[in-house]
Amino acid sequence: MMTDPPSSPPSSGDDRPRGRWPFVRDVLVLQLKLLIGNVHNLVLVPATTVAAVLDLVFKSGPAESRFYRVLEWGRRADEAIGLYGALDRHNENFKRSFTVDALVSRVEEAIAQEYAKGGTAASVKAAVDRVFDKLRSRS
Repeated sequence: MMTDPPSSPPSSGDDRPRGRWPFVRDVLVLQLKLLIGNVHNLVLVPATTVAAVLDLVFKSGPAESRFYRVLEWGRRADEAIGLYGALDRHNENFKRSFTVDALVSRVEEAIAQEYAKGGTAASVKAAVDRVFDKLRSRS
């Protein structure tokens, strides 16, 4: 069976190369989201099972179904995690809703303000840039 070659990420109309820091940010945020998603799944598996058993034992109509209420909670949590937000950054609602992306964006703004002042964030960024430059020159 032949497989297609891996495809490149969808274009958002902006084909400029991305810088190092936006890339590092996207990688770190994805890892955070994956961790949160795993905790979400760890909670959702037993919660939906218990809700389904309770619905079977204690008869309830579809409108009062514990299972579907837990499932709706799971959907909202999954949407808030927004695993593929790095691909959707062009979306206007990105910073307006409660998502992991919005939270990370607020943290980034605070760091950017500290960096603009020339504080600790600026010296840490310079040190990390030097490390990345050394690693890149060796490869």
